[in-house]
Amino acid sequence: MKIQDLLNKDVMLLDLQATTKEAVIDEMVSKLVEKGIVTDFDTFKAGIMNREAQTSTGLGDGIAMPHSKNAAVKEATVLFAKSNKGVDYEALDGAPVDLFFMIAAPDGANDTHLAALAELSQYLLKDGFADKLRQVTTPDDVIALFNETEEEKKEEAPAAPATDNQDFIVAVTACTTGIAHTYMAEEALKKQAAEMGVAIKVETNGASGIGNKLTADDIKRAKGVIIAADKAVEMDRFDGKPLISRPVAEGIKKPEELISIILDDKADTYTAAADSAAVSDASAEKLSLGGAFYKHLMSGVSQMLPFVIGGGIAIALAFLIDNLMGVPKDQLSNLGSYHELASLFKNVGNAAFEFMLPILAGYIAYSIAEKPGLVAGFVAGYIAKSGLAFGKVPFASGGKETLALAGVPSGFLGALVGGFLAGGVILLLKKLLTGLPRSLEGVKSILLYPLLGVLVTGFLMLFVNIPMASINTALNSFLENLSGSSAVLMGLLVGGMMAVDMGGPVNKAAYVFGTGTLAATVSSGGSVVMASVMAGGMVPPLAVFVATLLFKDKFTKEERDSGLTNIVMGLSFITEGAIPFGAADPARAIPSFIVGSALTGALVGLSGIKLMAPHGGIFVIALTSNALLYLLYILIGAVVSGILFGMLRKAK
Repeated sequence: MKIQDLLNKDVMLLDLQATTKEAVIDEMVSKLVEKGIVTDFDTFKAGIMNREAQTSTGLGDGIAMPHSKNAAVKEATVLFAKSNKGVDYEALDGAPVDLFFMIAAPDGANDTHLAALAELSQYLLKDGFADKLRQVTTPDDVIALFNETEEEKKEEAPAAPATDNQDFIVAVTACTTGIAHTYMAEEALKKQAAEMGVAIKVETNGASGIGNKLTADDIKRAKGVIIAADKAVEMDRFDGKPLISRPVAEGIKKPEELISIILDDKADTYTAAADSAAVSDASAEKLSLGGAFYKHLMSGVSQMLPFVIGGGIAIALAFLIDNLMGVPKDQLSNLGSYHELASLFKNVGNAAFEFMLPILAGYIAYSIAEKPGLVAGFVAGYIAKSGLAFGKVPFASGGKETLALAGVPSGFLGALVGGFLAGGVILLLKKLLTGLPRSLEGVKSILLYPLLGVLVTGFLMLFVNIPMASINTALNSFLENLSGSSAVLMGLLVGGMMAVDMGGPVNKAAYVFGTGTLAATVSSGGSVVMASVMAGGMVPPLAVFVATLLFKDKFTKEERDSGLTNIVMGLSFITEGAIPFGAADPARAIPSFIVGSALTGALVGLSGIKLMAPHGGIFVIALTSNALLYLLYILIGAVVSGILFGMLRKAK
């Protein structure tokens, strides 16, 4: 199957009308639904948006490849769309996107279409191809261009085999869905290696499995290893080799830098015992202890957040409905479930919350020990939620205390510790069971790892729950009693943290802490910490708009236009909108943003404003305890940051 077989002329959009990222996605998905390629708009769009939440599919150079392997897709299809104006798609290079390839893959499809999709990357990275696509005016022109380029490819001389005096390196590429970025990174690395006169072999860990698998001889001969991956890949085989591990996006955008690090002997030697399941992360260039902790934590948090967001907003809506419909004073203890409609929302939200901690612990363990860690992690998270623990409890008949199972929920902190514990248990089991006969290899994965992992992790969690529950209870008590100076300091801290790296580890640490306070505070009207976190995170993009509005002479026209888009990003609680300005002028921008965000967080804490939703920005403003004051504090922070940034910025 060729890529031309998947490019459907009936669904091409050669003059996209949408001007925002989500609107573009809506327009393309609507076209697929209209032509019967996709059977359910919401299901397919959810798959697309989930993928975007992991990493933007705006690859840079004006190209985006949104994609989803989805139950709503009837047949594998690639929708090509072109915008004549360009769209702010949050691309990796921050530039507008005007060429779109929306990839719709059926859930149960065979792998032939994936091979065709891999070809697409070869076309898009070919010099001049994207520019020619920008000139097409009809669907027939699009197909003709691909056919013409295919003929040119056939005439190209095949790559010569590596010679004895030629440097040889190996690489592995992998993205979370294994459809687009995996093959784009492969092609970028191969193309750059050819230009540099370097021989390279690239293994792809795609949706169809492992392609072009590296052999032991390949690895032995290689000068070094490049891992461009956003998910776990097999790492033990690279023990003792110079290795660099980066996100798959850097394989696409920075292939020359990655190859040069290997050639210049600047890569660290990889030790398998240090990290048995490496996953690249944009925030950690090396697999240090802190970097590994952050990666594994974020693996669990990213999987947990949809449950927190969906469940938290559903519960918050339950309280809002009861407030709007009215609840008698003698029934205020039932607020959130007094009316039938409110009770329905609360029950649905509670159901999502029930999964929150098992998902967190399960995917932390998965990141550490891959699939065998998943079940042990889920069990650890459930025990943290349910509170099973060895403790002294009154004996039913005589009132004496005896050692027995007690209900001691350890909450978010217990699940976090449990996830790392489960991952560590599985790694230990892998090491202990390495001496088993080869004939028992299958038994290890389907019987020994899950059985022993669950038993050992579960037993250890019975003891872990007790100290973690004490810490969790103390923390919740502190948060519930936040007032005065303590609330101001907490708001100042988490608000400022949201602006330090705008989506990086510090920002995520504050956000994770804020979401962790929700479950225990929803019943009391929400979390002051969460309110400070979201307010602080909304300030930097809004500050960019203020600065570009008040200090026009210090910004280019393109920067001023980007400032306008930051209004939407800021109001939507997308702190990352300010990243291009922070990256371009960090010494002036980031301190300015921190001041405004910290001020806003402190004001929110001072007023004791609570929030019951973990995300949503202005769209969940009604779920705060004082919406007008909340907006005022965000505005104050944005103006202060904007003026500081504008005053410090040098004129263009």
